Amino acid sequence: MKTTSTFTGKDFSFCFYLIFYFAGALSCVGQIPGQKNPPSYIKSVIFEASTPNTYTPVIALGEVLNFSFDDLEGDQKYYYYKIEHYDYNWVPSKLMSTEFASGFPEDRIRKFENSFNTLQPYTHYRLTIPNENLRLKISGNYVLSVLDDRKNVVFSRRFIVYEPRVDVVVTVHRSRDIQNTYQKQDVEFIINHPNLNLRDHSQEIQVAVYKNWDWNSVRKNIAPKYVRNNQLMYNYVSEISYWGDNEYLYFDTKEIRNASVRIQRTRLEDIFNTYLYTDLERANRAYTFNPDVNGNFVVRTLDSDNQQTEADYSRVYFSLETTVDPGNKNIYIYGNYNNWALGEDNKMHYNPKTKLYEASMVFKQGFYNYLYVLADQNQIDTRAIEGTFYETENEYSVVVYYKAFGDRYTQVVGIGSANSTSLKN
Repeated sequence: MKTTSTFTGKDFSFCFYLIFYFAGALSCVGQIPGQKNPPSYIKSVIFEASTPNTYTPVIALGEVLNFSFDDLEGDQKYYYYKIEHYDYNWVPSKLMSTEFASGFPEDRIRKFENSFNTLQPYTHYRLTIPNENLRLKISGNYVLSVLDDRKNVVFSRRFIVYEPRVDVVVTVHRSRDIQNTYQKQDVEFIINHPNLNLRDHSQEIQVAVYKNWDWNSVRKNIAPKYVRNNQLMYNYVSEISYWGDNEYLYFDTKEIRNASVRIQRTRLEDIFNTYLYTDLERANRAYTFNPDVNGNFVVRTLDSDNQQTEADYSRVYFSLETTVDPGNKNIYIYGNYNNWALGEDNKMHYNPKTKLYEASMVFKQGFYNYLYVLADQNQIDTRAIEGTFYETENEYSVVVYYKAFGDRYTQVVGIGSANSTSLKN
């Protein structure tokens, strides 16, 4: 079949510039659109599909999402939830609630219980979507907000609902850019859409690419390079490119009283205190494979039967030895444990006595991934401390959005994923 380009030279140059810009730029820091970070007493927010071994709030229409969190004030507050539909750019859509949901898109979180036999008291809240009072009717971007009894937003989280109307084939390649062939990974993908009758693909189809479902990693506003019958091809050479970064570091507190491979010692005060071994800068070290869960975490404990309410909390102490001069930036402990946020809680401070960067945070018992990143108000640098390698295992996902002429909302019509363990070159 003959391949035909839909672009003029001028149009293609403009799209090439856009793609190069978005692929090469580092992620912006700050509040992610559609999301509000929780206060310090809200911990262990879990929002994921009910499918085993998934860590992301991305489901097909009709599937189940599990949402839970702990309130460390432990006073059984009344919390409410509200669900809103958003567009491609995570701006609230103009739909009425009855157009995207049946039942009550705003209701009380009715399932909650206090912790049992833990040093750190907390109240555990949980919710499933859909439930007996709510069912979603359409695909798209959504935001779930948790409200207090005065209906103020305490925090909010994104989630995506899709309908599998197109087939998305994603492949990951070692960078063909000679300067970055040992540091970068390129993403290519093809959208097969035999069931969509597109009038103007440039107006009706939009895509978003994510690395490890880190909301900060998104690449958007990417046009296809070629168009065939029922097929959009995003097979640029190196324009949709990501730094490979490094495998995530980890710690595991499922046995909270004992030291382990990554834990130097524990000490019991008002709650457990967990001291990790000092981490070393890895930017100038050789790549070493280390199995991880791509920045995610799993709450677990060996000491109880009900991990939701019997897993305890400990204050985990981090220390980092690095020669990197942050300048006017800061070093943060980065991962999905706090939804990839950067704030005072996970910012490190230099200790002149130990000559180390140090920080401590409270974590529920479990297995956690993290990296050290350098960031200011505008950019996140994942390479300065951890380094970047093409061998690093990463998961790349492509979300396909569709809005036909005359439609009042943007649908999500397909999602495709690929892992860098199967590099194509």
